[in-house]
Amino acid sequence: MARAGLSVDRLIAAAADLADEAGFENVTLSALARRFEVKDASLYSHVRGLADLRTRLALHAGGELIERIASAVAGRAGKDALAAFAGAYRAYALEHPGRYAATQIRIDQSLIADSPAMRRTAEITYGMLRAYGLDEPDLTDAVRLLRSTFHGYCALESTGGFGAAREVQASWDKAVEALHLALTHWPRETPGDEER
Repeated sequence: MARAGLSVDRLIAAAADLADEAGFENVTLSALARRFEVKDASLYSHVRGLADLRTRLALHAGGELIERIASAVAGRAGKDALAAFAGAYRAYALEHPGRYAATQIRIDQSLIADSPAMRRTAEITYGMLRAYGLDEPDLTDAVRLLRSTFHGYCALESTGGFGAAREVQASWDKAVEALHLALTHWPRETPGDEER
């Protein structure tokens, strides 16, 4: 029988806090059970196992991240929206390292399709990029460029990977400016390009 007071929402919130404190890789059922002073088996009334717990955490963190981004980009377009999007993304990654790490795991596509947070992520991201006049397949390529740039920068920054004397914020601002220029002058794909 489930312990009174335990719920999926409470477990995921505790898992999110644990991820930020100890690292996403240290989010385990045993560690979570210790937080609630219950046996591991008690958690199986709420989650199917570690993979389910981590997937739920990833979706939870993804929802938090997109809420922050949505708030930042509201009413903005073009370079303004890109800078706000990038700033919100970076702030979340640095403030919540474990939760952010959870957003990087691979999730089953059917779960993504059923997730309101993931649908909202696509709507906001693609909406911002459409302001640059992009359509598929260029939209997908642009999303991959933004994600890899933001993630790479945040991963390096969070581990102290930038050792040069130049201010990290100044380099970030230049990176966002470069992305804006790349999106503005995007090498659009024309019919037949994929066959070459």
